[in-house]
Amino acid sequence: MEIKNLELSIQLRHDLHQHPELSNQESWTKQYLISFLKTNTKLEIVDNGHWFYAIYHAGKEKENIAFRADFDAIPVPETIDIPYASRFTGVSHKCGHDGHAASLAGLALEIDQKGADKNIFFLFQHAEETGEGAIQCASFIKKHNIKEIFAYHNRNGMVLKSINIIDGTSFCASKGMIIHMEGSPAHASEPEKGANPTFAIAKIIDAIPGLTSAENNKGMVLCTVIQVDIGERAFGVAASKGDLLLTIRALYEIELNKLQENLENLALTQAEKYNLKVSFSYNEVFPETANHKMSSDKIRQACKNKGFQLIEMKEAFRASEDFGHYLKQTNGAICFIGTGENYPPLHSCEYDFPDEIIETAVELFKGLAEL
Repeated sequence: MEIKNLELSIQLRHDLHQHPELSNQESWTKQYLISFLKTNTKLEIVDNGHWFYAIYHAGKEKENIAFRADFDAIPVPETIDIPYASRFTGVSHKCGHDGHAASLAGLALEIDQKGADKNIFFLFQHAEETGEGAIQCASFIKKHNIKEIFAYHNRNGMVLKSINIIDGTSFCASKGMIIHMEGSPAHASEPEKGANPTFAIAKIIDAIPGLTSAENNKGMVLCTVIQVDIGERAFGVAASKGDLLLTIRALYEIELNKLQENLENLALTQAEKYNLKVSFSYNEVFPETANHKMSSDKIRQACKNKGFQLIEMKEAFRASEDFGHYLKQTNGAICFIGTGENYPPLHSCEYDFPDEIIETAVELFKGLAEL
């Protein structure tokens, strides 16, 4: 990577870090990235509201491939002392999306200056953290006949600058689930005259270990209780309303759907038993992100060509990534670039994206564009 391009990319990362914006609020971030590319490249820019992409044109007969970066921040305060610290209270880039975006911009600089034998699409995506971004951008794949799409995520606990890859599921499918139950109130001295959701919700919670048991599932399945909210702080009134908030997660999307169905059926059964109304709602829905082997193999080959350390992952990352929406539309893969085995974890106050892996990401992507 040219030194000037690396310096520009690092400065861009610091500028983005100072101006973090939450999912679906990234107006400054998007415009700043567009301005950076317009100032430093001749690429075509296509603005789609919350998100945008840039295009390097090699020729109509050439293959179309894409690289994607996310650019939203999270609601975690900046507590470390760095010169480019977040200027916004309670919001920061503690997942490293500032680094992802800066890496993709750095790739754009290199491709614009040095050329490529493919049409390269640089996709800058909003709202990854809430699972809303990629599903809104996925039409981009068919519209431009994208043959393959790649991305990376930084991750602690992995050797610095190492490339980590796995075939198949790399990120789990997940969603936030709310089970709302409603009965009727009664005096606390006469609870039998009302309909209390407490016992129904308790039965659902009690059934979770069986539903997620390894004996009943092919892959990992988790159901995490996030909150139980039943009744009011009024000792004279029996509870009549309750919400059970769960995060359900699975290695395979089909097993996530099975868990959801089992929880819904159990809730419906308990609601009927205790004379309750029940409803369900869902938030932050993420698909299973499953790498295509042919694309994972290209990452392996690019690492070999570039002399990068390649590590084969033994299992998927438990967290979720909306990149899976693209992989339902075309071939592609996402890998991890290590931030260091003892580096602060993602989403922690101590975390800051390490600038030294920007060049690794850019060179890896350049290697993929050359295959």
